[in-house]
Amino acid sequence: MKTSSLLTIGLTFSTILTLTGQVKPQPAPEKSATDEYYGIRLEDPYRNLENLDDPKVIEWMKSNAGYARAKIDEVAERKNIIKKLEEFDKRKESTVFNLQITKNDNYFYLKRKANEENGKLYHRLGYKGTEKLLFDPDTYKKNTKVNYSISSISPNEAGNKVAIEIAPNGSESAEVLILDLNGKISPEIIDRCWFASASWMPDGKSFTYNRLSSADVTDTNRLLNSKVYYHKVGDDPKNDREFFCSSTNPELKISKEEFPINYFHQNSKTHYGLVVTVDKRLKLYTTEYKEEVRPTTWKKLVEKEDEVTNFGIDKDFLYYQTFKNAPHFKIIKVPVKSPDISKAVTVVEEPESGIISEFAVTKDGLYYTVLENGVQTRVYFLPKGKTVASELKLPFTAGSASLSTKDETLSDVWITLSGWTSPSKRFMYNPTDNSFTLQPLSKLVDYPELKNIVAREVMVPSHDGVMVPVSIIHDKNVKLNSNNPVLIMGYGSYGMSITPFFSTILLTYCSYGGVFVIPHVRGGGELGDAWHKAGHKSTKPNTWKDLIASAEYLVNQKYTSPQKIAIMGGSAGGILVGRSMTERPDLFAAVISEVGAMNTVRMENTPNGPGNVPEFGTVKNEAEFKALLEMDSYHHLKKGVAYPATLLTAGINDPRVIAWEPAKFAARLQTSTSSEKPVLFLTDFEAGHGMGDSKTKTFESFADTFSFAYQHTGHPKFQPSKKLEKY
Repeated sequence: MKTSSLLTIGLTFSTILTLTGQVKPQPAPEKSATDEYYGIRLEDPYRNLENLDDPKVIEWMKSNAGYARAKIDEVAERKNIIKKLEEFDKRKESTVFNLQITKNDNYFYLKRKANEENGKLYHRLGYKGTEKLLFDPDTYKKNTKVNYSISSISPNEAGNKVAIEIAPNGSESAEVLILDLNGKISPEIIDRCWFASASWMPDGKSFTYNRLSSADVTDTNRLLNSKVYYHKVGDDPKNDREFFCSSTNPELKISKEEFPINYFHQNSKTHYGLVVTVDKRLKLYTTEYKEEVRPTTWKKLVEKEDEVTNFGIDKDFLYYQTFKNAPHFKIIKVPVKSPDISKAVTVVEEPESGIISEFAVTKDGLYYTVLENGVQTRVYFLPKGKTVASELKLPFTAGSASLSTKDETLSDVWITLSGWTSPSKRFMYNPTDNSFTLQPLSKLVDYPELKNIVAREVMVPSHDGVMVPVSIIHDKNVKLNSNNPVLIMGYGSYGMSITPFFSTILLTYCSYGGVFVIPHVRGGGELGDAWHKAGHKSTKPNTWKDLIASAEYLVNQKYTSPQKIAIMGGSAGGILVGRSMTERPDLFAAVISEVGAMNTVRMENTPNGPGNVPEFGTVKNEAEFKALLEMDSYHHLKKGVAYPATLLTAGINDPRVIAWEPAKFAARLQTSTSSEKPVLFLTDFEAGHGMGDSKTKTFESFADTFSFAYQHTGHPKFQPSKKLEKY
């Protein structure tokens, strides 16, 4: 293959590598386009890079990937980061995740042993039952040299069949397989699925699932007009019938961007139809179960104006978590037999401090969690028939707490606790004697070398005086001498919170003396719906201004200095770091954007763009277009500005942020910056958005990030051990 920089002299890419070593790629060819929105003319010099079918575009991306890989590999300490991550990983017998427990105590879960790359599907009966391997994704189509990973598990109520989703190379374009307890796979394969978790019918031999319009992650119609289908095990999926969608129920006015999902509630024999987007407000419908394939009518339970984000069921009531007139959320209920939400009764009031983050229903009552400033969680229990909840005395102070149950007719409830420096622990709670019983899913491991790592929680004034929660994690012996490398990670979209989690990956960064910082910026959900709305569409600038204020705080408190600060963000976090660096290029030494949304004005021209309109806006509305332009990092680049060292990544199979968004930003930044600092663009041609990555790929990706951050914040161990030839 030829590089775009050497077309005229006829040398192949591989020949050049052999003769001279990896060379710096030429700038991307420009083919400008001009758009006009509401009297504003936008020049787009790299519109041609949006054509991922153009061999020259792919060639330019590959030449950049080769160069970026070589430059990062100059840092010898990168290999030691990978070794540290592998050593930490080997201490664990296994990592267990995606646990599903049926009402009759069948455990289905994914487990990855220390010497394995991907999670495998296992089954056992009861917590102490004998474990059995049901499915190994490494053996699936093993002659294709493709990495397959399991993304969801859906057992039927009897626990004798399970549907799984499996996707290649991070594409999230999954196939659904059906297995029995002997690991035998039903002959049919259902393709074009994406988070299409099966909802099983009472016979245990049929289920509904959601299916996309296309399996091609670059197809702009891929996510539009998705449909819920009915499938019977053993049948050809081509004959599956539409069950719940815009064509079966036009009266529901399901838009092409919305996702219909069916959830069948086994105990009440009732269908619940959800219609969702990135907008956290649900639309919810219901209909009784009938043996015919498709229900004829659906009754509306909840519309967006009800501002419901979650629901639960028992034999008497429907419970809703809502932020209507309660920005910190409350829990309300309505009788199942007369579910008029306008007559709902509040069962848990909006907290005076903190937000209700989740709830679960059991035979004994209602459990819910309250999150304080995004960094500390309390758990409460409201017994059935009572009006006052009691706070549970947790085994240790938890940054995060999650709830899981088997069924609302049973008492079983598990509470998993975690923190920045506290490994996750799973407990079964007994409401009879208020006891917690540790029930780990794998052997617990100690990390004595991390004993000096501490976490500080501070409130930092932002540009407008609003106080922003900021988590600061570091070795307790770090001196405040303005000389510490800092890595700031943030997100700030969809009302999602970055709550405390334990990760040997994160703590590996701290083991080199760096300070890891998470500003809980507006646009997230750490302080409730108002916090989300304060970094949403026209208020989006608060998101990056909160990060900038957090960086300035670290400088003022002498943790660090601008030449020691790196920032990182992924996906929608690309907006955060992209606009931080374009607004304050002087404040940062390095920027890492992983599969980042960098060209928001063009987002609607991507497969995942229309579904993101509720969060970011549409160019079809003048005010929202101006908001999109303001958050567009690509259009805020200016020629002649000294930008920080920058590492941008993309996944060619990415179904969420198409690869050309970071590609265009990289191309424009390479020709705009006046500094001598590198602009590296690394596309992974065997990956997507990060979901489904193998263990090795995950470790290598973090090693790249940490090496680049430490190199350009001056850590002596991360300076290049060799120099590549200049082009």
